[in-house]
Amino acid sequence: MAKVELKQPIVQEISENVKDAQSVVVVDYRGLTVAEDTELRKQLREAGVTYKVYKNTLMNFAFKGTDFESLAPVLEGPSAIAISSTDATAPARILAKFAKTAPALEMKAGVVEGTFYDAEGIKAIAEVPSREELLSKFLGSIQSPITNFARVLKQIAEKDGSGEAAPAEAAEEAPAEA
Repeated sequence: MAKVELKQPIVQEISENVKDAQSVVVVDYRGLTVAEDTELRKQLREAGVTYKVYKNTLMNFAFKGTDFESLAPVLEGPSAIAISSTDATAPARILAKFAKTAPALEMKAGVVEGTFYDAEGIKAIAEVPSREELLSKFLGSIQSPITNFARVLKQIAEKDGSGEAAPAEAAEEAPAEA
């Protein structure tokens, strides 16, 4: 069997993975211990991110004609890719967080929603909260004024209720004394 025939299924696998991807981040994993690599893979898998090590030439072939073609210049040396089709910021966020504890992990570049970012750009993307965090903050900011309004109405009702009860009792007692 020719080498090309052996490599074609791998190129096809990469192409399938990146076809519907919202983001792809390329990292240099040199220097990671087996334990660190295992932990990184676990964190990425829990977030629904695919993390694989492929040959650079095979990734180049798979990226041709896609939004991820701009990653070709950074595919030098050992490279691994993290692919997410659900949360665009998840790979960058998890990899950046992990890189703080494992400085050997180096982010090279990435493409998020069709836009190429260098290593610094990917670190900036990593600071963006997840969709769920943004939604919860948004709902909290919407709920806050409503909750405060409800509290004010309740306090007014309680105040008026106790305020009306006292004059009414005084009015009832006044005619009896007179």
